[in-house]
Amino acid sequence: MNIPDHVAIDASSASLSIRWPDGSAAQLPFAALRAACMCAQCRKRKYDGEAPLSRPDVKLLDARPSGYGLQLVFDDGHERGIFPWVYLERLAKGERNDVV
Repeated sequence: MNIPDHVAIDASSASLSIRWPDGSAAQLPFAALRAACMCAQCRKRKYDGEAPLSRPDVKLLDARPSGYGLQLVFDDGHERGIFPWVYLERLAKGERNDVV
C-alpha cells in the first residue's frame, strides 16, 4: 500500500494536496472528492441513478487519518466516507474506479 507522506487541505485552491513517498503529488478538488465518495449512502444514490450530493463550492473542513485512508469532513455535513489511500491515488491519476 502506498501511503502519502504529506496531506494538506489547501483552501486557496479548494483542493486536497497529497504527496507520495516517490515524490509524485496531486491536487484533488474538494467538489471532485465529494462526488467520488464511496460511503453506503453515496453508493446507493449512484446505483439508483441519482446525482451525487455535491456542490461546486463544497469545502473540505478536515481530513482525518483512519488507518487505511482518510475520513473526509465536508461543510455540507457529510463525513461518513473513508477514502482508502489506493482510491485517492487512483483519483489523483484520473483512474476513477468504484471498486477499491
